[in-house]
Amino acid sequence: MLPPGIRVSTVGVMERRNDARKALDAPLGSPAEVAHDRLWAQDLRSSIRCAAALLILLLLIDWAAGTLTTLRATLWVSLGLLLFLVLHPNRVSAGEGWLVSRGLRGARQVRTDHLVSVRCMDGVGRRLVLRDTFGARVEIDPRVLVSNPALWHRLDEDARVSALRGSLTCGETALRRVSERIDRETAQTVFKVSGLD
Repeated sequence: MLPPGIRVSTVGVMERRNDARKALDAPLGSPAEVAHDRLWAQDLRSSIRCAAALLILLLLIDWAAGTLTTLRATLWVSLGLLLFLVLHPNRVSAGEGWLVSRGLRGARQVRTDHLVSVRCMDGVGRRLVLRDTFGARVEIDPRVLVSNPALWHRLDEDARVSALRGSLTCGETALRRVSERIDRETAQTVFKVSGLD
């Protein structure tokens, strides 16, 4: 028991505990060095517009035909929502040693300075799959890197660190393809701006 007039404060202990928890949850690197997908908001607006346009079109066609019912309207709203979920872009950000992709199903983070493999998956939409030595895996659209030079620069620098460490055993070809595409699109932009195209 403490003598009268002496109080024990747990505020400092609780603040330190919360700071430690925030440090574990936060990505590595300082916020000033973080590169973000600067076209994410534009892509999000495009996905909303596409889903809304489909929904409005389906409702108008059904209403004009005189077949619009509550059940059919619910079906069209569900279809519009499904299209939005499919088109919803992930928000990609990167800092020194890490890359995070945040989507509707949560965030995935990979240590880019400890990459094991980088693979390009072809299919309906091309995806770049990054894996690190800790077993983390992130899929991103290569167009995000092409349209955001700061993100590409961060990933490229950290991939070089991984290659120097010897952990990057597979993926230099995929990274070279992305680099060539970025160089090609940069050259096209320079030609357009200078009027040489």
